[in-house]
Amino acid sequence: MSSIDEIRGLRIKKLELLREKGIDPYPAKVPRDYDIAVLKASFSLKESAASPVSVSGRIMAIRGQGAIQFVVLFDGTEKIQVIIKKDSLSEEIFSLFGEVVDIGDFISATGIPMLSKTGEQSIMMSSWVMASKSLLPLPEKWHGLVDTEERFRKRYLDILMNEELRDLLIKKSKFWDATREFMKSKGFLEVETPTLETTTGGAEATPFKTHHNDYDLDVYLRISIGELWQKRLMAGGFSKTFEIGRAYRNEGTSPEHAQEFTNMEFYWSFADFNDGMALVREMYIDIANKVFGKTEFTSKGYTFDLASEWPKIDYRDEILKQTNIDIHTATESEMEKKLQELGVVYDGNNKERLMDTLWKYCRKNIAGPAFLINHPTLVAPLAKSNIAVSYTH
Repeated sequence: MSSIDEIRGLRIKKLELLREKGIDPYPAKVPRDYDIAVLKASFSLKESAASPVSVSGRIMAIRGQGAIQFVVLFDGTEKIQVIIKKDSLSEEIFSLFGEVVDIGDFISATGIPMLSKTGEQSIMMSSWVMASKSLLPLPEKWHGLVDTEERFRKRYLDILMNEELRDLLIKKSKFWDATREFMKSKGFLEVETPTLETTTGGAEATPFKTHHNDYDLDVYLRISIGELWQKRLMAGGFSKTFEIGRAYRNEGTSPEHAQEFTNMEFYWSFADFNDGMALVREMYIDIANKVFGKTEFTSKGYTFDLASEWPKIDYRDEILKQTNIDIHTATESEMEKKLQELGVVYDGNNKERLMDTLWKYCRKNIAGPAFLINHPTLVAPLAKSNIAVSYTH
């Protein structure tokens, strides 16, 4: 098996051959009439018209040899087979394709849409143009990127080879589109609040710190989505606001915890937590239907339906049930001892952090949609108390 350096060396020679023949291997524009998905959706019309079309994309596979080859072209919307027959092209064009083209190259192919002998939608190529010569090979077709670290460092290749991951990115975009559409339909104003703050607020987390040269002061990347700013907007007369944005937390990284992530927060004047819970449940049902076309899902062995009633879980009662620790009366040392018994790694020994770590241990044992209620004031300092107070004259 050739090394990466050897493969790259061979491809550079092919690049030089293209230039020797006066062909730009990285042209600014190439022929392209349709997205491949659009072409395939209206394929019967194109086939009957029997007129040439041009498509562009990346070569994902090459099969065959000699007088006929089959190329799989992918443009990000769909894949299509391109048939290259020696008797359909000039000798020079056919030979050059075999000499300089590799899997991973981007090309533009022009030809007549047709069905192959096996009934596959194809293009019988009459000409081609190099769109971008690739100097490195793609991951092996059947296994893709198998090293976890390499997958995350070369995310673009993982996305290219992993159809499920590409679909996930599309669903993520639809998720936020549906969220934005829902919130606006309920009369909420979308806002943008500062991501650089002189003091972090709205959560307990370690921030990223930098320095503002013009003002000569230290600033922090926000750890929540504008909680303090949105509350100021409420004071300014905006009663319903929301923001979809990035938050940053300079803490441990795991498959369940990224240091940079997208979140949504909303604020609603004259509403209480019961109104908020009803809105959130309705929002998730709406998103699920728009993105997935269903509300019932199975994840990690659990099946749940977002359209069912969402149970309410009491913060203190759930921790007591799972750990036998009453957070209202337990001391810091008792919480630390319990976390050590459970084998939980924790950061900090103040009551707030210890309480939050106990909850994070417990929440891993809960499945399905639910609302967590009755947070202690210590871990929700900017929230209103839910203790009812009546006023009489």
